[in-house]
Amino acid sequence: MLRNSRPPIAWRYCGGQIKMWRGQADVTREELAAEANYDVETVKSMEQGRRRPTLRLLQVADQLCGAKGFLIAAEEYLLPERDLTRVPEFLAAEAEAVAVQGFELVLVPGLLQTEEYTRALMTVRIPPRTQEKIEADVAHRAQRQERLDEETVLFNFVIYEAALRTLVGGPEVMKGQFRKLLEAGEQRNVFIQVLPVGQGYFPGMGGAFTLLESPECEQFVYTECQGVSSLDSEAQRVSTMAKRFAMLRMQALSEEESRRFISTLMEEL
Repeated sequence: MLRNSRPPIAWRYCGGQIKMWRGQADVTREELAAEANYDVETVKSMEQGRRRPTLRLLQVADQLCGAKGFLIAAEEYLLPERDLTRVPEFLAAEAEAVAVQGFELVLVPGLLQTEEYTRALMTVRIPPRTQEKIEADVAHRAQRQERLDEETVLFNFVIYEAALRTLVGGPEVMKGQFRKLLEAGEQRNVFIQVLPVGQGYFPGMGGAFTLLESPECEQFVYTECQGVSSLDSEAQRVSTMAKRFAMLRMQALSEEESRRFISTLMEEL
C-alpha cells in the first residue's frame, strides 16, 4: 500500500458500509463469505478497508442485506482516480496560506520566476501548448507572485544549485532570473537559501515539495512529478516533510552566502 501503508479512504468507507448493512440485516460475516464464495478473512479485510471491496462482494452483500442497490453503487468510487492532479486545490491553499516553505530540485520556484523564465518553460512543454495558453499561464503565475508583497505572509525557499545552473531560456533569461532572486530576497518576509552540490545524499533528492500553513494553522504538503500531484494533510506525512525541509535549510548556505553565490553565478554568464 502506498504512503505509510494507509488504504484509500474509499475502500475504508465502502467496507464500513458493507459491515453496517450486514449488521442491520443480521447477516454474519461467515454467511456473507459463503454466499460470495470468499473465505472469511478476505471479507474481513474488505470490510476493514485493507483490501478493495470487489464488485462480486458488493453485489452479493447488496442482495443478501437488502441494500436496494446502495452498495452496488459504490463500485465506481473504488476505481483509481482518473484525475491525478491536485493543482487547483494546491493553488487555492497557496492563495490563503500564511506560510509557504518550498524546496526546488531542478527549477527556480514558481513564485520567484521571471515572466521570461516561465515563458521559456511553458514553450518547451510536451505536449505543446498554444501561444494563447502559454501567455495565460505566464500571466497566472505572475498573479500568484503578488502574494510575495503581503508582508504578513512568510516565504522560505531552498533551491538546489543544479536549478540555478540549468540555463532555462539561455544566459540572458537566467541573468534576469538571478536579479529577481536577489531582489526578492531583500523583502523581509522572503528568505532564499541555496543548497550547493557536492554534499552527497540530502533529504530532498526525492524531489521538490512545498509546505503550506493555513490561517487556521492547518498544515499541508504538496508534491508533483510528471503531471501527478498530491496535496496531503495527514499529520505524519506533513511532519516528515517538515523535518526534511528543516534539514535542507541546515545544509544550505546562509541567506547572505546564498546572495553572494547567486551574484557570482550572474557575473559568470
